[in-house]
Amino acid sequence: MREGRVPPLQPEGAERWSSPRFSSQSRLLANPLQRLFFGDRRRPLPPPSRLVVGLGLLVVVGTLLLKLPGIGRGDPLSWNEALFTATSALSVTGLSTIVAAEDLTFLGQILLLLLIQIGGVGFMVVAVVVFQLLGRRISLLNRLALCNSLGLIDPGAILELTRRVLIGVTLIELGGALLLWVHWRDLYGPGRAVFLAIFHAVSAFCNAGFDLFGQEGIPTDGLSLAILGSLIFIGGLGIPVLSDLLTWPRGHRPSLHTRITLVVVVVLLCTGGLGMFLAESLPGGSLRELSWPHRLGLAFFQSVSARTAGFAGIPIEDLTPASQLLLMTLMFIGAAPASMGGGTTTGTLAVLVLALWGYARGLPSAQIAGRSLDPSMVRKAAAVLTVSLFVVLLATWLILITHHNSRLEPVLFEVISAFATCGLSTGFTGELNLFGQLLIVLVMFWGRLGALTIVLALAQQQPRPLVTYPEEAILIG
Repeated sequence: MREGRVPPLQPEGAERWSSPRFSSQSRLLANPLQRLFFGDRRRPLPPPSRLVVGLGLLVVVGTLLLKLPGIGRGDPLSWNEALFTATSALSVTGLSTIVAAEDLTFLGQILLLLLIQIGGVGFMVVAVVVFQLLGRRISLLNRLALCNSLGLIDPGAILELTRRVLIGVTLIELGGALLLWVHWRDLYGPGRAVFLAIFHAVSAFCNAGFDLFGQEGIPTDGLSLAILGSLIFIGGLGIPVLSDLLTWPRGHRPSLHTRITLVVVVVLLCTGGLGMFLAESLPGGSLRELSWPHRLGLAFFQSVSARTAGFAGIPIEDLTPASQLLLMTLMFIGAAPASMGGGTTTGTLAVLVLALWGYARGLPSAQIAGRSLDPSMVRKAAAVLTVSLFVVLLATWLILITHHNSRLEPVLFEVISAFATCGLSTGFTGELNLFGQLLIVLVMFWGRLGALTIVLALAQQQPRPLVTYPEEAILIG
């Protein structure tokens, strides 16, 4: 340094702040979306946290979009209406404080359709496809997050499976829309039937439950119920099952998960359909005056829809208490894992039933078809059931104490519907105050991500303990 030259004063560590390495990291941190999907090199977000934060950001964006001029018919949607609708669409639930056919413009209905589609196929799938189109590399953490989003175990070939998922979803929805348009074009006109067919094909396959028929409800003729019910059924099977079934004719044997899922789904469908048919055919039943084939078709459609789809072929408030209890049970169980639906899932039910059966027979572990289930799966299933019951009971209690003169049955039905991302309602949604709406929003958000995802995102995983403690028994039963 030359004599007489005084170096400029810099705060301690300024050279670190001005280094190229820090500049690149500061740019990375300045973009929250990039940080979410590509991660901070120092502390990358774990996969469950990425799912939670990603869905939260989408809810915020969806709320802001629904507040734009030209979305609401007449006055713009209020903030709570926009938040409730965005969360319900992105969680593919269907509960709503507005009537989409009356309170949204055509542009608003298109936006609602896009939110349903993003929520159905999974925002991680959409994000990965966008980044691939932009030529960005998909990191291992993003692949693991995508596995969690799709409910898969093995991250191998996940990007190829993602492309298959998008192609399969598109083909199924287009096929359903074509069938609905052919059937509805004479009823609603060829032009209007196009958008109605596309909207309801997407809503049915994604198990969303939104419809554009307003107070009159969805068409309940046999062909409409068959098409919508088939889309709901396929969407509720789950991506691994659909992938297995597509490769089955070429000599690939379906996995144990696929076989168990198909058995459980068929048992639930028949149990719910026959149970509702019986309950609504007895004196006081809402379907008693209809012919038995129409009655049977409505009962089975409602059984399919109750497992997280949310279309009401029968006014729910007109059902007998026995049918409403049956619907609540079906909603709580929900659809298959890695599907468009929610609930505790058929996988949880199957694992717990197999564990109970194995315990009753004195077996060392749950067994089926010559295979033993990992004890960790039983613990996960028990955790999902326990946390789910806690969430449903807590939310029901909070609504009961904040909504005076409200009865238990409609409140419990509403909470289970939100938790299972189903969308069926006895009409209590319109009676929710601001606190109740925000609580249902949180329950729908929780239900879309699942109990384990939320718990893992909130809790810090502890390392394997180096010390084991002596065992001691406590009384059970």
